[in-house]
Amino acid sequence: MAWRFKASKYKNAAPIVPKAEACVREICVGSYQTYGNNIAASGAFMAFNWEHSGSSVAVLPLDDCGRKSKTMPLLHGHTDTVTDLKFSPFHDGLLATASQDCLVKIWHIPEKGLEQSLSDPEAVFSHKQRRVETVGFHPTADGLMYSTAAGCVALFDIATQKEIFSNNEHPEVIQSASWREDGTVLATSCKDKCVRIFDPRAEGSPIQMVAESHQSIKDSRVVWLGNQSRILTTGFDAARLRQVIIRDIRNFNTPEKTLELDCSTGILMPLFDPDTNMLFLAGKGDTTINYLEITDKDPYLIEGLRHTGEQTKGACLVPKRALKVMEAEVNRVLQLTSNMVIPIMYQVPRKTYRDFHADLYPETTGYKTDLIASEWLNGTNQAVPKMNLDPAKREHGDEPIIPRLGPKPFSSNTGDVSFDKVFAVPVAPGSHENISNVGQENSSETPTQGAKPDLIVEIEIKKSHEREPNVGGNGNGNGVQKSLTTSERRKSSADDDESSDKIFEQNSESSENSTEGEDRTDADLLRFSAVRSSIAERRRVYESRSKSQVDEKAQSPVPLRRESSKVEPLKPSQQLGGNSNVIPASGIDSKRISVPEGKLMEEHRRGNGAGLKKSATEAAFSAASTKRTSTVFGKVSKFRHLKGTPGHKSTHIENLRNLSRQIPGECNGFHANHERVAVPLSGPGGKIAIFELSRPGRLPDGVIPSLVNGSNIMDFQWDPFDAQRLAVACDDGIVKLWRIEEGGLSEPTNTPQGELTAHLDKIYFIRFHPLAADVLLTASYDMTIKLWDLRTMTEKCALSGHTDQIFDFAWSPCGKLGASVCKDGKIRVYNPRKSETPIREGNGPVGTRGARITWALEGHYIVCTGFDKVSERQISVYNAQKLTAPLNTASLDVSPSILIPYYDEDSSTLFVTGKGDSTIYCYEITDEEPYICPLSHHRCSSLHQGLSFLTKNHCDVASVEFSKAYRLTNTTIEPLSFTVPRIKSELFQDDLFPPTRITWSATLSSEDWFGCNDKAAAKVSLKPEGMDTLSSIQQVPAAVKKPDASQFASKSEYESNKQQEIQKSVSARMEYTTKLEQDEMEGVDENEWQE
Repeated sequence: MAWRFKASKYKNAAPIVPKAEACVREICVGSYQTYGNNIAASGAFMAFNWEHSGSSVAVLPLDDCGRKSKTMPLLHGHTDTVTDLKFSPFHDGLLATASQDCLVKIWHIPEKGLEQSLSDPEAVFSHKQRRVETVGFHPTADGLMYSTAAGCVALFDIATQKEIFSNNEHPEVIQSASWREDGTVLATSCKDKCVRIFDPRAEGSPIQMVAESHQSIKDSRVVWLGNQSRILTTGFDAARLRQVIIRDIRNFNTPEKTLELDCSTGILMPLFDPDTNMLFLAGKGDTTINYLEITDKDPYLIEGLRHTGEQTKGACLVPKRALKVMEAEVNRVLQLTSNMVIPIMYQVPRKTYRDFHADLYPETTGYKTDLIASEWLNGTNQAVPKMNLDPAKREHGDEPIIPRLGPKPFSSNTGDVSFDKVFAVPVAPGSHENISNVGQENSSETPTQGAKPDLIVEIEIKKSHEREPNVGGNGNGNGVQKSLTTSERRKSSADDDESSDKIFEQNSESSENSTEGEDRTDADLLRFSAVRSSIAERRRVYESRSKSQVDEKAQSPVPLRRESSKVEPLKPSQQLGGNSNVIPASGIDSKRISVPEGKLMEEHRRGNGAGLKKSATEAAFSAASTKRTSTVFGKVSKFRHLKGTPGHKSTHIENLRNLSRQIPGECNGFHANHERVAVPLSGPGGKIAIFELSRPGRLPDGVIPSLVNGSNIMDFQWDPFDAQRLAVACDDGIVKLWRIEEGGLSEPTNTPQGELTAHLDKIYFIRFHPLAADVLLTASYDMTIKLWDLRTMTEKCALSGHTDQIFDFAWSPCGKLGASVCKDGKIRVYNPRKSETPIREGNGPVGTRGARITWALEGHYIVCTGFDKVSERQISVYNAQKLTAPLNTASLDVSPSILIPYYDEDSSTLFVTGKGDSTIYCYEITDEEPYICPLSHHRCSSLHQGLSFLTKNHCDVASVEFSKAYRLTNTTIEPLSFTVPRIKSELFQDDLFPPTRITWSATLSSEDWFGCNDKAAAKVSLKPEGMDTLSSIQQVPAAVKKPDASQFASKSEYESNKQQEIQKSVSARMEYTTKLEQDEMEGVDENEWQE
C-alpha cells in the first residue's frame, strides 16, 4: 500500500490568475444553450462565441490581452448560434464551427490573425436540416473531422470535402463525443441516459458497447482518459446532483468510480490532460474551477487546489506545446466569462525556474502525422509521434512550437486536387509570397479553371450565383481569386489612372435640395470643385442626398461582387473633355473590391481632380428609395441627437397612490390623450382613476374618484377620435364604454355608457381602428379576434388561425391590414374584411414571455419586440411582404418586462421601453441595412410604470418638439418632450416636420369601412401661422450644369482672387511693422570677435 503515500508531482499545482491587464477584457458573451464549451484554443489562437446571439465567433492570438472593441474583426459565418468549435491538432489556423443552422464550416485563420472580418469559409458541410451539436477533429488522422447532429454521427474528409461515414443508430440527441488518443474508437454520451463505445470502421453496427450512465436527461459530457481503457463522464443523477463517473471499457456496465458533488444546475465541463492525469471541472455558471488528479487505483480522484473567481461561460485547455515550460506551467485553462477571457496558469512550485524541470514534462503528443483520412478509414492505425518540450531539444529553442497555420497539402489520385487547391487558402496579407504573386496574377489574361472534386456542400450553389465569370486578370490556378492588399490596390489604382481613358457611368441623381445650414448651390459643391475645401461642406452635401448608399461596414471583409450591368463605361460624349486622370472600368477588380478600399480609390480620384459625381462604390450600390440618413460618414440622422426633456414640476400630477401592479402583460398599463389620463388602481372592483391634465399639482389625500368596473381589468384604451370615451375590457369578456364629462370625475361611478358582451372568456386586449370611427377590435383567451361596430354594438367579423395566446395586434397605417404576434412564435398578417384567416405568416420571437408589434415606413415593414431563447429582449424588423425571417434584430438586455413600442411615422423614430425601466430606447427604422439605427437613448431619473404618446398636432413645433408623451411613475405623472437641437429654432423646421396624417379625427365612418369604402387620411402641415420655414430663407439651388475644364479653371481663379481680397482687407485693419526684433538689439564690437 506504499503507493497510497507516494506524493504526486502535481499535487500542489496552484492556479495563478493574472491581473486584469493581462486578460482579454470588454468582450460580449451571452448565455448559450449548447453542448459545447463556447471556447477553443490552439497553439496560436483562441476562439469563442461573440455577442448574445452567439452566431459570430471572435478569434484572437493566444497571448492577446487588453480591451477589445465591439467592432473588432469576427467570423460572420452562421445565421444561428454556434454550438461548438474546435481547432485542428495539426494546423493551428484551421477552425471548425458547428451551428444550429445545420451547417459545419471550416475556417482558415491567417498567420497574423484576423485583420478583417471573414464570412466566406473554406468549406461547408450540411447535416440536412438537423441542428449540429458537436464538432471536432480526429486525434491521429489529418483532415478527418467528425460532427454530431441529433442521433447522427458523421465523418468528413475535408481534403476532398466528402462525407465518408454516417450513422443514425443513437435514439436521442448525442450530447458529447470523445476519441481515444490512438484514434481507434469514439465514446459518446446521449440524451437517452446511456454512454456508448463507437467504432466507425467496424463491420455491422458501429456501436460496440452500451451502458447506462447518468440518470438525468440534462446535459452530459464524456472524455477519454488518454490512451487508457477508461472514460470519464459528467452529468446529473436522478436527484439532479452533479456526478462524475469513471468506467473501464473492460467492465463497461459497472462504474469504476462515482463521485457526487453538489446540486448546481450548470454542467461540469471536463478538461483532461493525459500527460499529467490532471482533470479540471469547470461548471457552466459556476465561479469555481475544481482540479483533481486521476489515478488508476482507489480513490481514483484526488482533489487539488480549487480556483474561485468569475462566473464561467466556457473553458478549454491550451495545447501543451504553447505552455511556458521554463516557469513550470504544467497546464493553462482559458476561462470564458461574460466580459473577459482569463488565462489561469497552473504552476508547480519549485525552488528555481531557471532550469527545465524534465520530471514535470513527459513527452507529449506531437503535431505531425503522416496518416490521412482515407488511410485511417481503410484500417490503418498510426500513433502521432511524441515530442519533447525541453527547449534545448527543440528545433527552434524556447520559441513557441507552432505548426503550419493552415491546411497541409495532401496527395490525390487525380493529380489536380490538392488540399491547398480545394481550400484556396489566402496568403497572409503583406507576405513575400503574396507580393510576388501580384504581378503574375495581373499578367494572366485567361485564368484556367482548376478541376474540383465532387462537392456535397450547398454553399457552392450560392457562390455560383454570387460570383461573376472571371474575366479580369486576377486569378490563380484553381479559379479562385485572391484578395489584394490595400497597398497593392492603391498602386494598381494609381497606375491605371495614368493610362486609362474610360470612366464609370455617372449617376445624375446624386443630390437633393439643401438642408439646414447649407448656403451654396449644388454647382458650387460638386465633388471636385475647389470650393469644397472642408469636411463639413462635404458632409452637408451627403446629408442632403435623397439617394444614399448602402451602409458601408468598415469591418466587413466580404468582397462585394458587382453585376456588369451596374458599372458601365460612359460614352465618349459623357466623359469630361480633356481629362485623362480617370479610373477605367478595367482598372479595378470590380468583382473583389471591398468597400473601404473603394473609398480609398474614390479619395484618390478626388485628389486627382476627376470630375465624377459618384465613386464606383457609390454608383454600384446607390439605393432607389428616399432616405433620411447618409451612410458615407456613418449613419447620420437628423434625429440622431434627439433630446428628452421632462416637463417642469408645475406640470406634474403628484401624490399618486395605490397603483395597480396586477395588470396583465398584454396591457400597456397606462393611456393618455391630450385632455386626461387613465390609471388603474389596486384593490377589488377593477377601478380606473381619471386625471385631468388641465389640473396638475398634488392630488389631495383621500379617496381618488374612479371608474368601478366590477371585474378585473384586462386592458383599456381611449377612443382616438373622442377624448371623452374610454373602453375597458374585463376578465368576464365584457367591454365597458365610459364617457367622461367635461371637468373630469368628481366621485366614483359604476355606470358605464354602454356594455359590449364580446367573448365568453377573458379578453387579452382591445384596439381601436386608426382611421374609422366606432370600430373596435377585441382578442380573447378563446384565440379569436373579433371586430365590432360600436355604433350598432354588433359583431362584424371574426379572425381565426391562432394556436396559442395572442400577444398583440396592430393596424397598418392605411387601416386595411392588421398584424398579430402570438405565443406560438408566429407573426400573422390579416385582411379582416376579406379573409378570416391570415394572408401571410412568418416566424416571430421565439421567447414566450410576451411580445409587441407595430408597423413602420408607411406599412412596408413590421417591427416586433420580444424575447429570444435566453430571455434577452430584442427588436426585430420584418419586410411586411416576406415574414420568413427578420431583416435585422437588435438585442438590448435581459429583463422580464416586455418592450412596448411607439412608432412616429413622420420621423421614422421608434421609442421602446418596458414597465419598470428607467431608459427609453430610441431607434430610427430605415429601409436599408442595418434597418435599425440607434439614436440617443433617454434615461429617466426614476423608474416608470408606463408611457403614452400624444398625437402629432399636440407637439410644440416652435420648440422643435417632434414627439410628446406622458410618463407614469410610482407617484407622479410627468410630461416628456422629445426635441431636436437646432440653431435656427425660430424658424419652422420643415425638414423635420413634413405634412402629417390626421389621426386625431376620423377619416371615415364604421359603415364605410366595413363596406370597403376606403379613404386615405388627409395630411396637414404643422407650420404655425406667421412662422417662416427653414427652406424659404435658404438660397435656391441653381440647375446643375455639366462641368467642364473651363468651369473648374474659372472657379479656381475666382477663389484665388477672392482669397487675395480677403488678405488685403485683413491686412488693412491690422497694425504691422517690417522691422525685426533683432534689428533693435545692440551688437558687439568687431574687435571682440577677432580676439
